Amino acid sequence: MLNNAPIGIYDSGMGGLSIHRAVRQLLPRESLIYLGDGKHCPYGSRSREEVARLADEAVGHLVSLGCKLVVVACNTATAAAIEALRAKYAPMPIVGMEPAIKPACLQTKSRVVGVLATERSLDGELFRRTAARYGADIEVLTAAGRGFVELVEEGREASVEAVECVGAVLRPMLERGADQIVLGCTHYPFLLGAMQRAAEGYAVNFIDPSAAVARRVGQLLEVNNLACDPAHEATEEFVTFADEAYREALEAKAHL
Repeated sequence: MLNNAPIGIYDSGMGGLSIHRAVRQLLPRESLIYLGDGKHCPYGSRSREEVARLADEAVGHLVSLGCKLVVVACNTATAAAIEALRAKYAPMPIVGMEPAIKPACLQTKSRVVGVLATERSLDGELFRRTAARYGADIEVLTAAGRGFVELVEEGREASVEAVECVGAVLRPMLERGADQIVLGCTHYPFLLGAMQRAAEGYAVNFIDPSAAVARRVGQLLEVNNLACDPAHEATEEFVTFADEAYREALEAKAHL
């Protein structure tokens, strides 16, 4: 059975556009609705309870718009709310963000990996479980990307300030020998260029989970018989809890 209803993608702000881009590339016929909260961004230092409430409101809004599957394209919201969201909105599939520690631990040669994420994500049970499972004999270094989200939200990811900001966080990991760096927030792939500049001279691989998340979306569409008609003409919509200017900024960034 074919289903031409849209896929919903939700983030605290603009970061989830990295997931939106990957889903669009892999599933070009699927219609997408992107919800960038904007009004409450960033989430990283908010309480778990507040983030869970915001996530519930956002997913509920996407459900009201007719979405057949929702991607919680926000590591902080996933850590705070994914199990409650899946229980509340079952049987609709909900895809969350899991820190890409597994591929980092499988690929490392130095036996040292770094994880960049928000404070709330690093404090989450999902992160602790994943790190314990795959990083038992590997040194897993963690750091909160303070200021990273704001750089992306303000369109300053290619600035000299961005290189300095990410470099201050990255350098201690690189000096300890980390050869794999996990981007544990969907905003962070937008800072990849700045990170690569800051890491010049080091042999390091940055792991962006966007493509893996898109593949998971495709798998769930097939398993749940939710894939669209192959001839379906895809539509895109951008919504926010902020103002129209922010909605327009989301749409513009999605098409850069």
